[in-house]
Amino acid sequence: MTWLVTGGGGMLGADVVARLDDVVAPRRADLDLTDAGAVRDALRRHRPGVVVNCAAWTAVDDAETSEDAALAVNGTAVGALVEGCAEIGAKLVQVSTDYVFPGTATEPYPEDAPTAPVNAYGRTKLAGEAAVLGYERGYVVRTAWLYGANGPSFARTMARLAGERDTVEVVDDQAGQPTWTGDLADRIVALARADAPAGAYHGTNAGRTTWYGLAREVFALLGHDPDRVRATTSEKFVRPAPRPAFSVLGHGRWAAAGLPPMRGWQEALHGAWPSLTAAWPEAQPGRPSLA
Repeated sequence: MTWLVTGGGGMLGADVVARLDDVVAPRRADLDLTDAGAVRDALRRHRPGVVVNCAAWTAVDDAETSEDAALAVNGTAVGALVEGCAEIGAKLVQVSTDYVFPGTATEPYPEDAPTAPVNAYGRTKLAGEAAVLGYERGYVVRTAWLYGANGPSFARTMARLAGERDTVEVVDDQAGQPTWTGDLADRIVALARADAPAGAYHGTNAGRTTWYGLAREVFALLGHDPDRVRATTSEKFVRPAPRPAFSVLGHGRWAAAGLPPMRGWQEALHGAWPSLTAAWPEAQPGRPSLA
């Protein structure tokens, strides 16, 4: 069976592609997702059994002033993918985000929790979800706080700052689930291969922490003193787009797919660390530290 992965050069897409044998992964220059005709032609030509859409407008702050442009990628283009997949009978896995929720909860959001995005990026991703959830072979996998070997992430930034600053201030009032793209890629492939009910699933590593807690864990893995990370509040780092304060997702629907929930975030980070160290110059052993 052929797979087609959009966004295959990105942090998550590259890990999905690496787990597949018969795969087509067009880059943005090869396939403009906002061109519905090009999308239809590509699907007719390759006739994949599964399409995994890892492509997205992910510039959260920029979406506040460019919502129409973000919607074209995150919403309208997804609708075109749904139509193309329906024509050839392909499954479609749409990668979505915790930002579709308001972030006001105190317990993990179940997959069927009411959505209420607090920023433009979340609204555009929710539009994409609506298109996929109306398709009988459509899967929405919501994720959050991603890090991986390919591309920028908060964890990689902390690895760099550990060698550049005496102390680093990090917010301690936003809770979420750091998620390794390698684990998520494994789960996406397993979901698409399973005879699972269509619908929404939450693809995050288990447990919870804050950005401050994640930064301390990265410093410890680097062999630096975690106390060099100082806790602060979101008021210290005002951004154009508001961020949800609580992004912890529940994982109840995996049982319907016959798959266990993903492992804990700390176990995943420790398991990923050798591959991250190999890929990130910032994290390589022997790099000078200010500690």
